[in-house]
Amino acid sequence: MFTAALCALGLLAAVCFAFLPGAQRAAAAPAADCTATKGAVVAVDFGPFGGTVQRGCDTTPTTGYELLHEGGFSTEGTQHDGPAFICRIGYGAFNSGTQYPTPDKEACVLTPQATAYWSYWVASAGQDDWSYSQYGAMSRKLKDGDVDAWVYGGTDVEGTTGRPTFSPDDVRPGGGSSPDPSGEPTGAPGRVDVAAAASWLKDGLTDGERIVDEGAETPNYLLTTETAYALAAADGRSDALDKVTSFLAAHVDDYVSSNGKDQPLATAAAARLALLAESTEGDAHSFGGRDLIADLTGNVCTERAPGDGCTAPGDIRGITYADEQARAVLALLRAGEKPDTASVDRLVQVQCKDGGITSILIQPGERCEGDAGTTGLIALVLHAAGGHDDAVAKARDYLTKTQLDTGAFPGYAGSTTGDVITTAYAAQTLRALGETKRAGAAEGWLSRVQLKGGGFGYDQDAVDPTLYATPVAVLAGARTDLATLTTEKSEPTTPPTTTPPTTEPPAPGKGPDLKKGVAYLTGAAQLKQGRYYPVGPGSGRADFGLTIDGAYALAATGLNNARLRGIVDFLDDQGKDGEGRTVNDWTGAGTEYAAGGSIGKTALLAEAVGRDPRDFAGQDLIAALDKAVCPAASTAPDRSCAAEGAYTYAPSVFSQALAVMAQLRAGDKDNAKAPLAYLESLQNDGNGAWPSLIPPTGDSDVDSTAIAAMALDLAGGDQADAAVGKALKWIASKQLPDGGFPGAAGNSVNSAALAVQGLSLDKDTYKKEIDAALKFLAGQQNGDGGFKVAKEGQPGSDLRASTQAVGGATGISFGKLDRSLDGTSAQATPTDDTGGTPQILTPGDDDSGSGGGIVNADGGNGGDGGALASTGVQVTALAAFAVLLTALGWWAVAAARRRVAAGAGR
Repeated sequence: MFTAALCALGLLAAVCFAFLPGAQRAAAAPAADCTATKGAVVAVDFGPFGGTVQRGCDTTPTTGYELLHEGGFSTEGTQHDGPAFICRIGYGAFNSGTQYPTPDKEACVLTPQATAYWSYWVASAGQDDWSYSQYGAMSRKLKDGDVDAWVYGGTDVEGTTGRPTFSPDDVRPGGGSSPDPSGEPTGAPGRVDVAAAASWLKDGLTDGERIVDEGAETPNYLLTTETAYALAAADGRSDALDKVTSFLAAHVDDYVSSNGKDQPLATAAAARLALLAESTEGDAHSFGGRDLIADLTGNVCTERAPGDGCTAPGDIRGITYADEQARAVLALLRAGEKPDTASVDRLVQVQCKDGGITSILIQPGERCEGDAGTTGLIALVLHAAGGHDDAVAKARDYLTKTQLDTGAFPGYAGSTTGDVITTAYAAQTLRALGETKRAGAAEGWLSRVQLKGGGFGYDQDAVDPTLYATPVAVLAGARTDLATLTTEKSEPTTPPTTTPPTTEPPAPGKGPDLKKGVAYLTGAAQLKQGRYYPVGPGSGRADFGLTIDGAYALAATGLNNARLRGIVDFLDDQGKDGEGRTVNDWTGAGTEYAAGGSIGKTALLAEAVGRDPRDFAGQDLIAALDKAVCPAASTAPDRSCAAEGAYTYAPSVFSQALAVMAQLRAGDKDNAKAPLAYLESLQNDGNGAWPSLIPPTGDSDVDSTAIAAMALDLAGGDQADAAVGKALKWIASKQLPDGGFPGAAGNSVNSAALAVQGLSLDKDTYKKEIDAALKFLAGQQNGDGGFKVAKEGQPGSDLRASTQAVGGATGISFGKLDRSLDGTSAQATPTDDTGGTPQILTPGDDDSGSGGGIVNADGGNGGDGGALASTGVQVTALAAFAVLLTALGWWAVAAARRRVAAGAGR
């Protein structure tokens, strides 16, 4: 009966055909002139509103936003965020173009609640599995063969629920046929200048034996090992390689037992060193006197035990990423050891339906989204292991479908930008599998993006070389791989043709370069008129939440108080953005839609810089907060209050914590009692963590736990201190081997930065974890001073992640942030000289039947556009990211929940 009921509501369209007698799928004729290889298709599921799945297309696809319009759909945004945040979608042939949800169900004043909104799903050409969009429709760049879907309902933080009930092939033109992957890339051939790249790497060695990050005192053993691989591939046995290998052998314990002799081993390090020994005619059983193979075989997980570093049976204990598991398996194979069957099977278990392989060692049933780099490396290892021909064949098909016309491979699903590391791994594997033409095309692309000094940047647009990308490109250029690399080669693959660089490339230090980070945050390309960050490229609309995040970062560092003063004055003086909006329009203070989290966030900034929160932007923000404290949970359709003690329109732990801190810092302790008690009640009694949303959904989130700990630390008292202690212990337990922390976007910059702030509440106890996290953050900083969203994410700088990284790296709690603006003066408004505004990311699917059929749109233009990942602005990988720094109004939290990048609503 449950299934039948859902079918009647149109909520299980695909399943209903199997369970309801006589259900017929509506015709799915090609939309306009699109085919499986030309144009992009969008499908919108009106099932929850008594309709069917409507389909449209764009023969010359540009963005997901334009695809909706070209496909015949109309959209409406929210009053608060404007058209960029999609709240309603309509289609002319369904109920005369009525847009849904209708006003009686959703006012579309603020961002819709997380359980009822238009979620955005995507599939690339050839893929038949949906992924929750990492981008809003305005920022998603489409290619021929892509498919988008919009579904009304809700999703969880990971995007594992609320998926379309139809597959991408169900809505592709031509009855679901996928693009033919047999077409080969058209990029010009070429050869990587291996010798020049090797020479550049040698120049980066300290004393010719090790890589030391700029500003650091200890070696970067990972990059030193990667450099050794490259030297072995380029020169074979050489004095330079011997010197590096000898250094690593002498410091093997420092690398493998970096956490201390009584702590768990860094098994990923043991695997890397074992592969080096095997590639240089050494003995992995006795490398520097250490049996690296025993380190691996002695740490095979027999059961799931997350607290013991075991995600599932077969994992190598302490390994989190699929590529690290693959290196461990390969190290055992090359040593002549038979890997545990479960360890090899784990590599197959992380293969997605489309053949791609995800970078995280996920559990069965978890959201799976592959990338070409991980797919390439793991397919190579499975090929070497034997017995997994089907998985290898699926991976090869995935790679052929993913390769761009240029010969390059994108770094993540949906990207059209060539990524060096991904392309290099894919090229190695394709060559090993006999796909020499495709491997040659990939190498040709690598040769074209090789920089003048010989090194490689992260992607095709890079101008600075990096030690992370160059070694793997060398292996591809030398036409070898980790399965076959050996020093028996005596000659370089190609002669030197370029001059080595005269200066060492930028490299991460022990912690991020905060001066460069601040320069990025305050640059004219980012900070419009020195006053605010816009919601997106070319927009005059202010992202007030992101602007306050930037102000927090500047206050924490004290490196540009003049620019900080400019932001604060703009907010305090009720400065107007390009659409005539002030910060009060964002907070809703004094209106029926007052957002407690946003009010608290603004008040906390005022307190941090010595302004009066009771007279800021013409508002008594503390009185507004007092008024925003909920006496009880509201009942539908009123969604203002999540619970007693929550704040109005602020359903996240992050917003709750910031508002509590604002009240406490203002001396408003009595009125803060109920919100503080509610915040305390949300802590998980078992592990000490906090969830991301209010009411709680059962998840445990690093970012929310860190911000809640800061609030309780400010509150003080035995009960609060005990709660903080449990929270910090849990945060420390979530640290990944590379120093990062898991977050909504993966190995997240946001999460690592917030973890630093949280752990710094007890810096003596967690010094080691803090140092490791700072080193991780340094590794995610780009040459322009900005930061990536996540380690495995796109390489470009992200403004939102950069605000958190810069401020978080100082370790200063929001509860204690204090920056005097004495000595500064009012700032003249500068002229914009943007040279292009940077992409802003947030953290980080004539019928009225109910059968859920698929109907083609007529290709007409429609409406006034927007998008959710569901908003039309950029979304990060997942919701927690948006919740982190920016999200402190109801709208922002909901956006975050959906991983929506709506620079629009915070």
